[in-house]
Amino acid sequence: MSFSSWQEFEEAIREILEIHGFSTKFRYVFKDERGKAEIDVLAERYSLVLAIDAKRYTEGWYRLSAIKKEAEKHAGRCRRLERLAGGKVIPVIVPLIDDVIYFHEGSIIVPFSKLNDFLLNIHAYLHEFGFDAD
Repeated sequence: MSFSSWQEFEEAIREILEIHGFSTKFRYVFKDERGKAEIDVLAERYSLVLAIDAKRYTEGWYRLSAIKKEAEKHAGRCRRLERLAGGKVIPVIVPLIDDVIYFHEGSIIVPFSKLNDFLLNIHAYLHEFGFDAD
């Protein structure tokens, strides 16, 4: 699947989350003592809150080190949001390219092609990566 813009990519992620019953907030901005931060898509279903950071890297520009660096930054943003919200926020990076779901430095990396599977089996994945799903 190809996307002509990063906005189109983020919209596709949002649509998939909503199909799975999540209510979403798009380009969610919050402010704390460290300043402003943005979450591409904030998704909530029951007590589960996912903070999605979309990465539309292409084959020619993709680097595993870039995804890992973004995962670390995103986990930090989510910890900041947790302090404000008073509840658990699960950091998820959704790159356009990649082939497996894995965990790095606090964030779950879910390739776009695996997003549906991740959402269908979310509690198993959260358990696998050490998140309390309740």
